[in-house]
Amino acid sequence: MALGKITAIVLIVQDLNKVMTFYRDVLGLPQTFNDDVSFGFKLGDQDLVVLQHSAAIEMTGEPAISLTAGVNHTSMPCINCDDIDATYNELTAKGLNFVKPPKSQAWGRRTAYFADPEGHLWELYQELPAK
Repeated sequence: MALGKITAIVLIVQDLNKVMTFYRDVLGLPQTFNDDVSFGFKLGDQDLVVLQHSAAIEMTGEPAISLTAGVNHTSMPCINCDDIDATYNELTAKGLNFVKPPKSQAWGRRTAYFADPEGHLWELYQELPAK
């Protein structure tokens, strides 16, 4: 068996319109589709889907969704960018409050962290030149 690359991220949300507005208007992601229970966006060569909680239950069943009920989010998608400081300034000007501003890390990246309206944590990063 050979698994391919991850081609989509699906975030399960309570307030579909609030989260959609965040990804479309604040992050400026191009919207690719929508229906009554989801919105799709393009994130580089991947798809990002925000899916209404009730639809996720219908798709996978209550037990699967209940496994994460009341648990903090345990994944953190990471997005690379060419100039993290410029990206940070642009998103801050749009009203995005970052959890942590850009900081150069010992592991070779300059990172900044933000959360969407429902608390999904994201990392923005820029690769630092090798020393």
